[in-house]
Amino acid sequence: MTEEMVSVTVDGVVVQVPRGITIIEAAKHAGVLVPHYCYHPSLSSPAVCRMCLVHVEKMPKLVPACVTPVADGQVISVHAAEARKAREGVLEFLLINHPLDCPICDQAGECELQDFVFQEGQARTRYSEYAKRYNPVEDFGPDVLYVPNRCILCTRCVRFMEEMAEEPVLAVAERGDRAYIAIDPHQPLDHPWSGNVVDLCPVGSLVSRDFLHRARAWDLDKAASICPGCTQGCNITIETRDEAVVRLRPRPNLDVNRHFMCDTGRLDYRWMNQADRAEAPLVRREGRLVAADWDAAVERLHLLVHDTTGPVVVLASGRASSESLGWLMRMLEARSTIAAMKVPIGDEAPLAGVPGLALRPERAANLAGARIVGVRDAWNDAIARAGTAGLVILHDVDLNDAEAAAIAGGGTLVHFATAADDRLRTADLILPVTMMAEEQGVYVNRDHRAQRYFPARSAPGLARPAWWAASQVWQRAGAGRTVPATTSEAFAMLPAFGGLTHRDLGYSGRKLDQPAVPR
Repeated sequence: MTEEMVSVTVDGVVVQVPRGITIIEAAKHAGVLVPHYCYHPSLSSPAVCRMCLVHVEKMPKLVPACVTPVADGQVISVHAAEARKAREGVLEFLLINHPLDCPICDQAGECELQDFVFQEGQARTRYSEYAKRYNPVEDFGPDVLYVPNRCILCTRCVRFMEEMAEEPVLAVAERGDRAYIAIDPHQPLDHPWSGNVVDLCPVGSLVSRDFLHRARAWDLDKAASICPGCTQGCNITIETRDEAVVRLRPRPNLDVNRHFMCDTGRLDYRWMNQADRAEAPLVRREGRLVAADWDAAVERLHLLVHDTTGPVVVLASGRASSESLGWLMRMLEARSTIAAMKVPIGDEAPLAGVPGLALRPERAANLAGARIVGVRDAWNDAIARAGTAGLVILHDVDLNDAEAAAIAGGGTLVHFATAADDRLRTADLILPVTMMAEEQGVYVNRDHRAQRYFPARSAPGLARPAWWAASQVWQRAGAGRTVPATTSEAFAMLPAFGGLTHRDLGYSGRKLDQPAVPR
C-alpha cells in the first residue's frame, strides 16, 4: 500500500510529502532546516523550546513545526519576519543565564545554541548588568557529567531515559528560571545506553567524562563506520585527532540502531590506538624472523599454502571484514580447511524502547558474514585441531595464553597481525594487516544486513588489508586469474555474495536476499 502524498510549499519550494508528517520533517524535503532544540526524530515532541515556530498561511498565529502536521496545499514560511523575531526572543531568554563557556566547552564547534545564535540571535544582550546564576557541575554517572549552567531545558535527556531506556531517573526539578535537570539520588545514570544523553544534548550541558577536554570539534576527522562490538551492527562515526581515535558516536540508520549506540560499543576504541603495531612483513630465514618486502612475503605465503601437507586451520577475529575472510577461504579452496571465528560471549543489554536494538551477547561484528563465506564459530574445536594441522593461519585474534600455546606448538604458522605478539614468535610468516579503522570493508549483522565501513585514518608502515595478500596468492595458483584492485572489487568477486557491489549496499546497507549459511 502506497503512502498518500500531499503537496506543500516551504519557503517557496513545492514538495510532495507523506500525509501526516510534521512541518519540521516536511521542511527537510525542501532542503530547509527549521531551528529546534527539544525536537528529536526518535523521541516524542513536547514543543517546549518554542524555537521551531513558523508561519503558515491562513493560520492566525505562529505554530510549532515539531507537532503540527502538514495539510495539502499548505504554504509554510520558516524565515518569515514574525517567525524570525519569535526565535530571536527565545534565544535572548536562553542566553540570559547561559555562561560564556565556549572557549572551554566540549560542545563548541558543534553546538546548536552557537549555530542558531549566530544565524538568528541578537548582536548584544540587554541583561549585561545582571549576574548570571551559577550551579556546580554534577556527577550523573560513570561517564556523564551535568553542567547545569549551560542547560537550556530541552528535556531530550529526560525523554530518552523515560521512553527509550525505560528507566526514568531524570526529571525537570523546580520551575521558571530555577528549573534544572535532577537525577534520582538513589539511582546513578549507569544504564547500558545512558551515554546517548550526551549525544542528544544540543548544548554542552551533558558531557562525556571520557572525552572531556580531549579535542576540539574542528580538530576532528570523521569517518562513517560500523561498531565492531557485537552482531547488532550499529552505524557509528569514528572520530580521530592526529591519527588517534578519540571518540565513537552513533550514526543514524533507522533500520538498525535509529540514532543510538550502547556504552560498551561507545567506549571500546582504545584497542584501535595500540602502539606495538606490525608494520613490515617478517619472513623466517635461517631460524629467525627477518624483515622482507611484500613480494617476498606473498611468495612465501604461496609456497606455504601449496607445499605444506595436512589440513589447514584458519582462526579469525570477529572484527575481520567479509572481504578478508572471503579471500582467505578462496586462497585455500584447494585445501582441506577448518575455519573458525572467535566469538566472545557477554551479557545482552536491550534498549527497551526500540524493538530489535540491543547489545548482543555475541561480541563479533561479522559473525553472519563469516558464516556466509564458510567460516564457523566452532572455536574450541579449531584450536584443538591446530596442534595436528599442517598449516595454521591466524587472522588478528585476541588469544589467551592457553590458545597461544596451542597454536605456537602446532603446524606451520602464518600470522596476519595488526600488532606484535611475543607468544607467537615461532611463526614462519608475519604479515602486517590493517584493522577496521584503517580500511574499507563490509560487515554483515545478525539480521543479514550487509553494511560498509570506511577508513578513519591511514595504515601504519607497510600494513595492507588481508584480502589483498590472499588474492595475490590466489592469482598465483592458476593461469589467467585477475585480482581485485580495490576493496569494492574484492567484495564483488566473492561468489558467496552473489555479485553484490559496494555501490549496491549504499550508505545504510542492504539486507541480503539469502540468509547466512547455518552452523
